[in-house]
Amino acid sequence: MTDLIPPEDDRETVRRIAAAHTTASRDVEAFLRRLPALPTPEDVAEYAALLAREEAIRVERSDAATAAGLTVPTVGGE
Repeated sequence: MTDLIPPEDDRETVRRIAAAHTTASRDVEAFLRRLPALPTPEDVAEYAALLAREEAIRVERSDAATAAGLTVPTVGGE
């Protein structure tokens, strides 16, 4: 029997992960908008967690883009 749901192609995977990265970036922005003038240790921990999540999704997006044939030379001479 064949599957009724077609498999996701590489482009749709990149789109889905890019949307997740956008959400993670917006979460960082929302946090920074509500950040008090004097951050608490809890604020610093939350910020670190948000940045780690954003970076992990960015790496996942980059890997998915590469798998879809979107290879871009490094910018900035790293």
